[in-house]
Amino acid sequence: MKSLAVAFTGPSDSGKTTLILKVANILKNGHALAIIKNDPSDKAIFDVEGKDSWKFSQTGAEVVITSPTRTTLFSKHQKSLDEIIDMVGSFDFLLVEGLKNLPLPRIAIFRNKLDVDYFDCSDAIAIDESVNVSDYDLPSHIAILDLNNPEQVVAWILKNAKKVK
Repeated sequence: MKSLAVAFTGPSDSGKTTLILKVANILKNGHALAIIKNDPSDKAIFDVEGKDSWKFSQTGAEVVITSPTRTTLFSKHQKSLDEIIDMVGSFDFLLVEGLKNLPLPRIAIFRNKLDVDYFDCSDAIAIDESVNVSDYDLPSHIAILDLNNPEQVVAWILKNAKKVK
């Protein structure tokens, strides 16, 4: 297993999830994938109130639900990247959405305008024709990728992803 990781970041509704899905659909051919999505506002709902798994998780315990087709962990504790990587097991590529503070190669996604606050934590930007890069003083280390060309994004990932285990 290659155990390579890359992160995606950007403002809400910039297209992070869409790009990650396109990249994952290309990489899945011949590669084991893992995806981590950060939920900074803690609004995602994964369990249904009243079900056994919800009742168990209300105790504060680490709850694992297993079935013939999947294993689900309900944790009431934030996990570090290393802990999550250990839980995920072996993979070729780990795609992380969000978590700007992680030391991973990072692609920032933008539509309509760039947010210069992302430049410090980004190694590449993925944009479409709605962004005119000549309007910005882009740091020289940042690669410019076509948001609508997932093959180009995958090529950048293959060259720049970081070995994480």
